[in-house]
Amino acid sequence: MRIACTAAIGLGLLATAASAQSISDRMNQWLFGGYSTPPAGTNPNTPSEIDCPGVDVRQGASTLAISAPGAEAGPMTTRYQVSIAQTARECAALGGVMTMKVGVQGRVLLGPAGGPGQIDVPLRMAVVHEGAAPKTILSKFYRLAVAVPPGQVNVPFVHVEQDLTFPLPRGAELESYVVYVGFDPASLNQKPERKPPAKRAKQRQN
Repeated sequence: MRIACTAAIGLGLLATAASAQSISDRMNQWLFGGYSTPPAGTNPNTPSEIDCPGVDVRQGASTLAISAPGAEAGPMTTRYQVSIAQTARECAALGGVMTMKVGVQGRVLLGPAGGPGQIDVPLRMAVVHEGAAPKTILSKFYRLAVAVPPGQVNVPFVHVEQDLTFPLPRGAELESYVVYVGFDPASLNQKPERKPPAKRAKQRQN
């Protein structure tokens, strides 16, 4: 299966305003429902007011075209077109640690060569300290399984990361922090890293 990030196609297949509002309501409910921010002043290392890093879609990674197996990438060989519609976030700081809750709402459009089935959507979130030398603080990859039922040409999906946690920087550095989201098809075929086996302690001989 050949995957490539391309411009969006099939604009005529966009959902109605009612369905778009429905999925937006669901994301807002899943993202903000039941999430409590620790009260200010519970820890001397926690500021009473903090800046919540913004969420931005990484340039060139906002859309994803999935082509038919063995076919060259192109409009007529596209099976599915995936796009990111909107994002949301919420922050809480406690004991010198920042915890973010980030939600991503997207949509899968059926292409000319597409049909019903399940696809893997490769999504990545990365916390980056921007500046003269940008530094990645935290990066997480997600393989989202999205099912396209028979007769459907437009399928929404929502993913909420509950725990983007990183050390709270000093001073005004947090203003330079950004959470980037985007599709990362290159990571789909990468094998997870294996941890080296723990070394067994040598038994002492009597």
